[in-house]
Amino acid sequence: MSKTEEISRAGEDLSADQSPVAEVKSAVAGFMHDLKGFQSGIRDRLQQQEEKMTMFERKTFVPARPALATSAGTEPPHQKAFNAYLRSGDDDGLRNLELEGKALGTSVAADGGYLVDPQTAETIKSTLSATASIRAIANVVGVEATSFDVLIDHSDVGHGWATEAAVTETGTPTIDRITIPLHELSALPKASQRLLDDSAFDIEGWLAGRIADKFARAEAAAFINGDGVDKPTGFLTKTTVDNDIWTWGNLGYVPTGADGDFDSADEIIDLVYALNAEYRANASFVMNSKTAGAVRKMKDLDGRFLWSDGLAAGEPARLLGYPVLIAEDMPDIASGAMAIAFGDFNAGYTVAERPDLRVLRDPFSAKPHVLFYATKRVGGDVSDFAAIKLLKFAVS
Repeated sequence: MSKTEEISRAGEDLSADQSPVAEVKSAVAGFMHDLKGFQSGIRDRLQQQEEKMTMFERKTFVPARPALATSAGTEPPHQKAFNAYLRSGDDDGLRNLELEGKALGTSVAADGGYLVDPQTAETIKSTLSATASIRAIANVVGVEATSFDVLIDHSDVGHGWATEAAVTETGTPTIDRITIPLHELSALPKASQRLLDDSAFDIEGWLAGRIADKFARAEAAAFINGDGVDKPTGFLTKTTVDNDIWTWGNLGYVPTGADGDFDSADEIIDLVYALNAEYRANASFVMNSKTAGAVRKMKDLDGRFLWSDGLAAGEPARLLGYPVLIAEDMPDIASGAMAIAFGDFNAGYTVAERPDLRVLRDPFSAKPHVLFYATKRVGGDVSDFAAIKLLKFAVS
């Protein structure tokens, strides 16, 4: 046998000896191939299921309308009609509500505008009540008439302990009548027609904010310094006398003892106790920011500050334990100025107002802008001359 044949036979013998290993390798390779095919089949099925679910969701999905239109369906009829009037001058909706008896009192004179919808009116009312004005601590009453009467009985009501003896009759009462007339307060905010045409623009909120701001500033000034001519009568315009000789019809004052300055902190204490005890329980100080800056530096004889800041958010500062209202229309400290007031303003000052607030749309007077002439009727005056005392920065 040749050398070549020997080598060939040896190779055949070696292959025959290793056949079991080859079979195992072949089996493993086949298993792995089948496993990959199985996994691929599962992935394909999952992908097909996912595509089917996506198509189903697309078919059944209903797109939502923009958020700007969400209030249209639930907007009260009166508010919706009033909105249309403000934006375009279309008052058909308001007139139709009147004919249907659903106008909520919108019927006014042709040149008097329309009553503001209740929601906007309430927003304005809340803003006025929250401002730094005498309104915040005064007695506020709503009236339907053109004036409001306050009756003050100065006589002592008959009283006594029950006995067998006859009770004496009460004397003829002495009654003062204080008449508070209502005056027309107006505001004239304006906006461009382009802004009004924008459906995203909150016309009611904008109008309420502008009206409330104008009204608040006008009221705050009138309740303190108003002369009573076409406006409320401010309490500082009343005749003032030294509290030692005070009589009804005047406001009593306590002098500081120094011209245009404090003599000491004692004058503030004297001011507090110039007020009768029945009024002190609900009393407040009223002053402007400059005066407050001077007062908060003052200390008593023991070195303690008379002023204390509110402990919680929104709580007013306190002076000698009484709340302080910062009213910027109060005068600065100066010679003879009545720069600080102290009293029970809920008893001492009355604000009377009609509940209706009217708006007249005027697109002609200030083109290309639209004017909104807003009006309300309000009055104010001192209703109890014993309930308010003043601090006069003078020697006497």
